[in-house]
Amino acid sequence: MGGVTSSSPRGPSRREWFSELIGRTRFVVLIAVVAVLLVAFSLFLQGTLLALYTIYETWRDMLREGVDQGTGEVAVAFLEVVSTMLKAVVFYLIGVGLYSLFIRPLNLTSALGVESLSDLEQKVVSVVIVILGVTFLEHFIAWKDPQDTLYFAASLALAGGALVFFQRVHRGQGGDLQQPEAKLRARRELFEHDTEQRHIREQDVKRAEQATEGKAEGEVDAAGGAA
Repeated sequence: MGGVTSSSPRGPSRREWFSELIGRTRFVVLIAVVAVLLVAFSLFLQGTLLALYTIYETWRDMLREGVDQGTGEVAVAFLEVVSTMLKAVVFYLIGVGLYSLFIRPLNLTSALGVESLSDLEQKVVSVVIVILGVTFLEHFIAWKDPQDTLYFAASLALAGGALVFFQRVHRGQGGDLQQPEAKLRARRELFEHDTEQRHIREQDVKRAEQATEGKAEGEVDAAGGAA
C-alpha cells in the first residue's frame, strides 16, 4: 500500500539564495570605508603637523621680530590648519556613516544624528559650507587682489547658496528629527557606558513606524484640506 509522502523541509530556494547573496554584497562598502577613513586619518595627521609647524614658526618670528610682525600671514596659516581639519572631519563622517548604515549601526553615528543617507548628506553639506566660509576668510585676510577676491566671494556665495538650498529642500526627511530619544540614548550609551555597538530595540522599530504613519496621515490631511 502506497503511503502518503510527507514533504520534507527543503533548503533555501534559488531565489532566496540569490537574495541572500545580493544582501551580502553590502560588505563591499567596507572597501570604501577603509579608504575614506585612511584619507581622514592622513588629513588629521597633516593638519596636526601643519599646526605644530605653524605654532613653531609663529613663536620663533615673535621672539625675533616682535608681536606685531606678520599677523595677517599667521592668521591665514592657522585658518589653513582649520580648513584641513574640517576636510578630515568630512571624510571621517562619510567613513563612519557608511559603516553604520551598511555594515553595523554605531552609537557614534546615532549620537551625531546620522540615521540615514539623508542625514549623512546633511552633516557633510553643513561641514562643506563651513569649509567654504573658512576658505573665503583666508583669501579675505590675505587681500592680494580686490577684484579676484570679489570674484572668489561671488563663486563661493553661489556654491554655498546652492548647498543651503539643498539643505532646506531636504530638511526633516532623515531619522535625526524623527527619533530624538534614540539619539539621546545613543549618546548616553556611548559617552557614559563606552558602548560602541548599537542595539536596535523593538520599541525603536514601532516608534519609527508610528512616526512614518503619522507623517503620512499629516500629508494626506493637508492635501485633503487643500483640495
